Amino acid sequence: MESKPTPSPGPEGHSKEPPTLSLPTFDDIRGQDFMNNCAIRSVFSFVGGGGLGLFMGMLLGALDTPVHADQMTVKQHFKHAIRQMGSRSLHSALTFAILGGMFAGTECVIEKARAKHDTTNTVVAGCVTGGVLSARAGPKAACFGCAGFAAFSVVIEKIFEHQN
Repeated sequence: MESKPTPSPGPEGHSKEPPTLSLPTFDDIRGQDFMNNCAIRSVFSFVGGGGLGLFMGMLLGALDTPVHADQMTVKQHFKHAIRQMGSRSLHSALTFAILGGMFAGTECVIEKARAKHDTTNTVVAGCVTGGVLSARAGPKAACFGCAGFAAFSVVIEKIFEHQN
């Protein structure tokens, strides 16, 4: 019985043989198609943003100090904190859900239209989202919302890109 010679390691200790490539399975392709659907991405971001907003609202509501805290009993103070946590968490959940769903949907549609995945999609989606969400306050606020959210989106994109 003959044994095959073991390939000698290269200069960095790696084998000289090229890595074997395998084709994606049908389930892999179906999973990618599922997540490439803009409606699915928007729903996932809507739900995730809502969960994050719920958590942030509970945290910030618990830290809220009532105006007449020195005149309240412990029980009244506790009831006030619970009410604040409830109202803040619902408001924050809705705000973050809308923000996440709108941003993800806009970015996905832009990405599909351009057939590219790059920072330009993030900038445009951030600008559209920030502009639309602040448009009620007037054109100046919409411009600041557009610029601010676009810049924030790029920073977050670069942080996640750098980690990968």
